[in-house]
Amino acid sequence: LRPNPGEAAPAGEVRVGLGSCCIAGGSDKVRIALEDALDGLDEAVHVKRVSCVAMCHQTPLLEVILPGRPPHLYAKVQPGDVADIVARHFPPRSRGARIRRRVGHWLESLYSDEGRGAVERHSIDVRDAPVAAFLSRQRRLATEYCGAVDPTDLDEYVRLGGFGALRACLPATLAGKAEALSPEAIIDTIGQSGLRGRGGAGFPTARKWEAVRAAAGAPKYIVCNGDEGDPGAFMDRMILESYPFRVIEGMLIASLAIGAHEGLLYIRAEYPLAVDRVEEAIRLCEQAGYVGGDVLGSGHEFRLRVMRAAGAFVCGEESALLAAVEGRRGTPAYRPPYPAQQGLHGCPTLVNNTETFALVPWIVRHGAGPFAELGTARSKGTKVFSLAGKVRRGGLIEVPMGITIRQIVEEIGGGVPEGATFKAVQVGGPSGGCIPAALADTPIDYEALSAVGAMMGSGGLVVLDDGDCMVEMARYFLSFTQWESCGKCTPCRVGTKRMLEILERLCRGEAEAGDLEQLERLAGIVQRSSLCGLGKTAPNPVLTTLRYFREEFEAHVDGRCPAGKCKRLITYLITDDCTGCTKCAQGCPADAIAFRPYERHEIDAEKCTRCNACYEVCPVDAVKVE
Repeated sequence: LRPNPGEAAPAGEVRVGLGSCCIAGGSDKVRIALEDALDGLDEAVHVKRVSCVAMCHQTPLLEVILPGRPPHLYAKVQPGDVADIVARHFPPRSRGARIRRRVGHWLESLYSDEGRGAVERHSIDVRDAPVAAFLSRQRRLATEYCGAVDPTDLDEYVRLGGFGALRACLPATLAGKAEALSPEAIIDTIGQSGLRGRGGAGFPTARKWEAVRAAAGAPKYIVCNGDEGDPGAFMDRMILESYPFRVIEGMLIASLAIGAHEGLLYIRAEYPLAVDRVEEAIRLCEQAGYVGGDVLGSGHEFRLRVMRAAGAFVCGEESALLAAVEGRRGTPAYRPPYPAQQGLHGCPTLVNNTETFALVPWIVRHGAGPFAELGTARSKGTKVFSLAGKVRRGGLIEVPMGITIRQIVEEIGGGVPEGATFKAVQVGGPSGGCIPAALADTPIDYEALSAVGAMMGSGGLVVLDDGDCMVEMARYFLSFTQWESCGKCTPCRVGTKRMLEILERLCRGEAEAGDLEQLERLAGIVQRSSLCGLGKTAPNPVLTTLRYFREEFEAHVDGRCPAGKCKRLITYLITDDCTGCTKCAQGCPADAIAFRPYERHEIDAEKCTRCNACYEVCPVDAVKVE
């Protein structure tokens, strides 16, 4: 803990994660309660806003740091629990205050859950099996110092080695270096590391940088693609909210490598916190001389700005993104020419994903070797994933390439909830595919995922259990891509619409013989003929579910939904186990169950809306779904 000049060292520090996920979980209210609880103390305690804590399943999360002692972690903290936690670590010095707090703790123990105080209920340890399992397989490069740094504290970033990689690339006269990394040496380092674009396609980063550097024409531009639109994905948002200086440093290094003097961060407007923190980071970097007309006195000019994206999924495709930046309709362009030769305003343009730029400073600082040692033969380094869906320990994880799907779901994520069975995982969002549990030992790398019909995508992992209908999942993801289609090319505009109509008929029980074959044929046409990568990958969820779960599709053709999810294909019945408690009748919003105390109840199938309310409230499991 470092005091400000002229101030006494604080008695301790309490860290609060204030990313979007943390705030949604209530951490901002916990922070306010924390400041109130510390306000009356007679010694200084530093409340520190930190980056994403990654353990989304444990938020709100507090970490208490005391000099010379191990950190103390508290999970799922509520505002009313804060005073007890503060009292444990920062006891008042006066005798009267101590007595009052002890009496308060005793009273709380009488009425709290199972008679335990807040400290006991919420305390966790990194050595606890669930926490250790979540953390042990992770390796943090892009998310270095996760949960420990203030996102917009420039001094702290520099103190922890930030902008050291940038200084290594500036002229040797700065900082007394023997020599600087030349643009060619920077690109060579990135090439030897094996870094591939983390936006989904996996194109070798160094080859793209070299193409922009070699392209004729000026000026040259750099664009950070933060237009993350996949359902269930939040990796780019977290990196931009938590590590804006790392992304900026990566872009600065890229500007030296390719000879660019202007950069742009294209961020979804739905990410207001990310936009605010990146703009604040740019302002601080400009004041400190890291960004502007003379970067650290080197003579290199590099200016940055943020553009809020309009929210179109297709603008994640780089040519559509550049069209949107220029004020045109966000639609993909025919290629070649590629943006590396003719991009923004007709000039050579480098477009990389947020995570790609975040990895660059680590590679330059540590060298290509340590990064290349991680991962597989063709997929090097680490990958950030958002782990969501039917899993016990969801959150933001960073793991070495080559780790298997099973290790992520069952070891890091703790598996599916009790009573359910792991069925599949959707990898790569709507452009990815559904991989069944039978293939859960598939390693996470670009080639292995492609071989089973999926793709890396930007890094979304949605876990599915036996209660999920695969036909409905295919319909959901295709409805997203069909709605987000820009409409420029006929295969995507019309083909996805016809495919969606077949899937909707399947979910309604109105499918006909030959519909599955027609669905496969249309998917192949869209995949082969669409203009852009998003259109070509739109059929992936349909093709993989047909490939691995065809029996569910065939059941829907016969008018059955094995998972009991498609409302038109299921019926609710009350069995002889009914005790006549009337809870189902009271809870039915459609009045489909007559109120008959102490008698077996019945459901009027004509009125039933399949809302599942009766199933959820029945105390004796007398409601069955067929």
